[in-house]
Amino acid sequence: MYAHNRFRISHVLVFSGIAAATAATAQTVSVDPEDRLPAIVVTGSALPRASVETPSPVVVIDSLDIERSGLTTVSDVVRSVTADNSGTIPTAFTNGLAPGASGVALRGLTVNSTLVLIDGRRVASNAQSDDGQRSFVDLNTIPLSAVDRIEVLKDGASSLYGADAIAGVVNVILKHDLTGANASAEIGNSQHGGGFEKRFDAAFGAGNLQTDRYNAYVATEYQGDNRILVSQRGFPFNTPDLVSIGGNNGLPGQPGLFSGSTYGSVTPGTLTTPGDLTSGVPIDGALSQPLRPCGPDSTTVNDPENTRGGGAGSYCTQNLALRTDVQPAQERLGIYSRFTFKLSDTGEAYLNAGYYQNRVVADAGPTQIQNGVPNNTNDLALPPTLPGGALTPNNPFSAQGEYALINYAFGDIASYSDYINHVVRAVGGMRGMFGDWNYDTAVVVNHTWLDTTLAGLIDYPQLISDITNGTYNFIDPSKNSAQVRAALSPTLRKTSTSDMDSIDLRVNRPLTDLQGGALGLALGAEVRHEAQDDPDINPNFISQGLPPAHTLGSRTVTAIYGEIDAPILSSFEVDASARYDHYTNFGGAFDPKIGFKWSPIESAALRGTFSRGFRTPSFAESGSSAVEGFTTYTIEDPNFIAAHHNDGYTAPYALGQSIIANPDLRPERSSSATFGGVLQPTGWLNASLDYYAIKKTGVIVQSDPNAALSDYFAGNALPPGYVIITDAPDPLYPDAPRRPLAVQAPYINANSLRTDGIDLDLRAAFPIGDAHFISDLTATKIFSWSMHFPDGTTQQYAGNNGPYILSSGAGTPRYRANWANTLSIGNWETTATIYYTSGMYLSAPDITSGCFSINFTTGNNFPGNCRTPSFTYVDLTGRYRVTQQVEVFGGIDNVFDRKPPFDPLDYVGLNYNPTYAQAGIIGRFFNLGVRVKF
Repeated sequence: MYAHNRFRISHVLVFSGIAAATAATAQTVSVDPEDRLPAIVVTGSALPRASVETPSPVVVIDSLDIERSGLTTVSDVVRSVTADNSGTIPTAFTNGLAPGASGVALRGLTVNSTLVLIDGRRVASNAQSDDGQRSFVDLNTIPLSAVDRIEVLKDGASSLYGADAIAGVVNVILKHDLTGANASAEIGNSQHGGGFEKRFDAAFGAGNLQTDRYNAYVATEYQGDNRILVSQRGFPFNTPDLVSIGGNNGLPGQPGLFSGSTYGSVTPGTLTTPGDLTSGVPIDGALSQPLRPCGPDSTTVNDPENTRGGGAGSYCTQNLALRTDVQPAQERLGIYSRFTFKLSDTGEAYLNAGYYQNRVVADAGPTQIQNGVPNNTNDLALPPTLPGGALTPNNPFSAQGEYALINYAFGDIASYSDYINHVVRAVGGMRGMFGDWNYDTAVVVNHTWLDTTLAGLIDYPQLISDITNGTYNFIDPSKNSAQVRAALSPTLRKTSTSDMDSIDLRVNRPLTDLQGGALGLALGAEVRHEAQDDPDINPNFISQGLPPAHTLGSRTVTAIYGEIDAPILSSFEVDASARYDHYTNFGGAFDPKIGFKWSPIESAALRGTFSRGFRTPSFAESGSSAVEGFTTYTIEDPNFIAAHHNDGYTAPYALGQSIIANPDLRPERSSSATFGGVLQPTGWLNASLDYYAIKKTGVIVQSDPNAALSDYFAGNALPPGYVIITDAPDPLYPDAPRRPLAVQAPYINANSLRTDGIDLDLRAAFPIGDAHFISDLTATKIFSWSMHFPDGTTQQYAGNNGPYILSSGAGTPRYRANWANTLSIGNWETTATIYYTSGMYLSAPDITSGCFSINFTTGNNFPGNCRTPSFTYVDLTGRYRVTQQVEVFGGIDNVFDRKPPFDPLDYVGLNYNPTYAQAGIIGRFFNLGVRVKF
C-alpha cells in the first residue's frame, strides 16, 4: 500500500544496501508494486522498512509533482501544503523583522515549531528572527533545481530530530546523482501589469556509480521576479481611503492623525516646554493650512469644523500607498554540486556543496516627519526664527512670532529596503555497511550572512538641526541639495550571520526475525554548534521608525537517540523511538515516541502515534537580545477617552512592545497524538484520514502587556517586571493622562496552547481509453486553536485573525484544501489545481473582544457582517513533449482572475491577506517555457 497525498507519488523510494543506512536520503526509481525492495525509508523513521506507510502521516512531493504544479520555488511548494497555517511567513511580508524570507508553520504553530531539514540534516536558521524572536529556515534559499522530492512529516518528531519538530518536519531531499545534461528556461507575466518573471536552470552530470564508480554533477538556477506596485492594482487594494464602502479614511495628510503629505501642512502653535521643538501644541482655535499648493496627485480638504476627524483647517490628502509594493522585486541565484565515489559494493563517500543568494528589494512610501519611535516627533514644531534672528522661511507664521506644528512626508527622499541573503552549505560523509550494520556519517558546515540596506529613514539629530537652522526646504523640496538629503537620511547597513555546524553518526541493523518481518534497531549520535549574530542597525536610536532589535548567542548541542521497529505480526507493527539532547545554555531534554500500524485486512490499516517534544529557547529569547515590535492598539478605557474628549489622541495607534531576553527560560514542551486510517478499496483509489492533537506548555511569550495596560488605565501599580513608557501629552488636553507608547517586559514561560484537527487525503488514478487521469485531494480542518493563560482565561483563534501579533494579522483559517487533476494523452499533459482557504471572522481575541474591524466615526462593524470571505482560485498547467529531448510547457495561474478577499485587518497587505491570497493580488498570470534534455 502506497503513501499518498495531493501530489502524485509515482515512485517508490528504494535503497540499495548502501542507501539502507540512511534515514533521510534515497534514490528514486520506478518499480512494480509487487517487486518492492525492503529498504524503503521515509522521514520520521531512522529504519528501512517494507512499506512507505508508517505509523505517522507523511506527504511526499516529487520533482514530477512540482513540475505539474507549475510552482517555481521551494517556498511556494511547501507553503501550499494544507497543514501550513497561522504564523507562516510569505516573501511579501517585507515590513517585519525577518524581511524577504519565507517560512513554513505546520499546524499553525508558527515557524519555530516546524523543523526544516536538507537530506535529513539540519540547516542554519535565517540570520534574522521572525518578529525578532522566532528562529526559522528561509525556504527561499533552497535550490529547487536540485530537489528530488520533499517529504512533509505531519507529526511530532523530537524523538528522532530533537528541538523544533513539534508540529512536524519538512525534509528537502536533493538529487543523489545525475548523468547527462538538462536545462529549462521560462518567462511569465501578470495580466494586470508588474511581476514579470524570468527563470533559468541547468544541470550537468557525469559518471556511472556502478561502472565508473563515481558520479559528479552541478546544478544551477536563476529566477528574477519584478515588483508589482500598489498603483497597478484596483480598488480597494490601492488605497487606505475606504469611506465609499463604509470604512475609514486612512489617507496621509490629516494633521489630527499624525500624518502628512509631500505638500505638508502647518498649524499655528506654541511650545509647552520652552526650547523643545517636539513639545508643540496648537493655539486655541488655530486652523491648519498647506505649506504649498496641493498637487494633482493629492486632494485639497477644507474642514474648519474638523467634521472628518482628520484635523481642523485645510490640508492635502495623498495616497502615498501607490508608491509601495504588493510584490517586492526578488532575485534568486544558486549553484549546487555533488561528488559521489563508490568505495565498495556496499559503501560510498560523498561531498556536496552549494551557494545560494536571495535578494528582495521593497519600495516604501515617503517617510513621515511624525513618528513615535524611538523619538516622538508627533508634535514637532518649526520655530519662528533662526539662531541668527532671521525669520524661519519654512514657517508661514514667523512674522506673528508663532511656531508651526508640521505634518510632512519626505517625498524627495527615496525610501526602500534591500535584503541579500547568502547561504553556503557543505556536507561530506560516508555510508555503507560494516558487518551487519548499516552506517551513515556526515560533517555539515553551514554559514549564512544577510546584508541589509535601508534607505529613506530620517536621522533625528539632523532633523532637529535642519529645522532649527532652516537647512531643509519644506516649501520647495526640489531646492534641497543631494548633500542635505544624504545628511538627513543616511543609508543604513548591517550584516547579520548565523551558523550551524554538525557531525553525526547513524547506524541500524536487523536484530532478529519476528512473524511480520525483521526487528530493526537504529542508533544515532550528533554534536552540533549553533550561533547567531544579528546586530542592531540603529544602535544609537538615531534613525526614526526603527525599533531596537539585536540578537547574539551561541551554543553546543550533543544528542543520542534510538529507534526500534517491531513487526510483531504481518498485520501489526509497533515503532518506538527516543532521544536525549543536551544544550550548553539550558540543560537536557528527553523525548520519547511510540506508534503503531494495524492492517486487519490487506486494503485497510489503522495507525496512530503519541510523542513528546520540545522547542529550545532561541538566542533572541534567551541570549543577549532585545526587540521592540508594534501593533495597532485601540484604547477602550472610557475615562481616558472622556478626558481627551475622544479626539485624535485616542484613535488607534502603534503601541510598542519592548521585549528583552531571559536567560532563565525553560524549553517549551509538547505532547502530540495522531490517529487515523488508510484505505485502498481498489487498485485505483486510496484514501487516508488522520486526526491530530497537540498541546504545548511553557509557551515563551512576552509578559502579557494587557495586564500592565489595565493597571495603568486603572491608576494602579504595575505588575513586577513591567515598565510603561508614556507618549508626549495630548496637545489639545495636556493635563489629561498620557497614552502608553511602549510596554517593556522580558520573555517568560507562561502560556499553553492546544490545537487539533484532521487531514484528509484522497487519490484516484485510472485510465480513460488511451488517456490517464490522476486526481489528488487534500484538506485540513482545524477544530480548535486556543491559547490558555495563567489566570485561567482562554482565547480561541481558529477561524479569526488571531493570534494577531504572531500571524501578522493573517489569522488562522479553519479550512485549507487543494485538489489537483492531471490528464495525460499521448505527448500532452495538463493539470488543473484548485486552492481553497476558508473565510474568517474579523476579530483578534489577543487584541480586543468582538469585531476588530470598525468604522471609527460610527462605531459600526466594517464590513457589516465582520467577515472576510473564503478564497478559491485555479492554476492550470500543461506540457507537450515535442521529442524525447525537448518539452514545451506553460500555464495560467489564477485562471479566473479571482481578486483577494477584502481584509482590512491584515497589516502586511493593503486591505488583503498576502499570506493566503497573494495569488489574488497578482491576478491572472501567464508563463511559457521550454525544457531540454541532452
